[in-house]
Amino acid sequence: MNGGAPDDETLALAHALFDAAREGNSALLGDYLAAGAPATLTNTAGDSLLMLAAYHGHADTVGLILAHGGDANTANDRGQTPLAGAVFKGYADVVKVLIDAGADPDAGSPSARAAAQMFARHDILSLLG
Repeated sequence: MNGGAPDDETLALAHALFDAAREGNSALLGDYLAAGAPATLTNTAGDSLLMLAAYHGHADTVGLILAHGGDANTANDRGQTPLAGAVFKGYADVVKVLIDAGADPDAGSPSARAAAQMFARHDILSLLG
């Protein structure tokens, strides 16, 4: 063993799961989540599977990760939440899924509400309540 560091196979699987979240590959991600992969897995920047799926606009994948225990309010190492990422990118469908799952529009830095105001995303601002 190498002092608790993940082996190459484990790292390769983690990278595949992060890629699946980025790409919206719900079929692959769903198989691994159903088999017990943690829905709360984060990369070295603290980005969760949920953050990556939300930031890349994959509402179905966001819903899948949430259904397997992903946390809608987990911020990355920079204090950004999945909701703020979706607002920044303008993905109203992802915003709706996250809000329905209890995402806090005032969490993080900047918050989703602040991002919506900053980028004049009035359509999304109305979804934030």
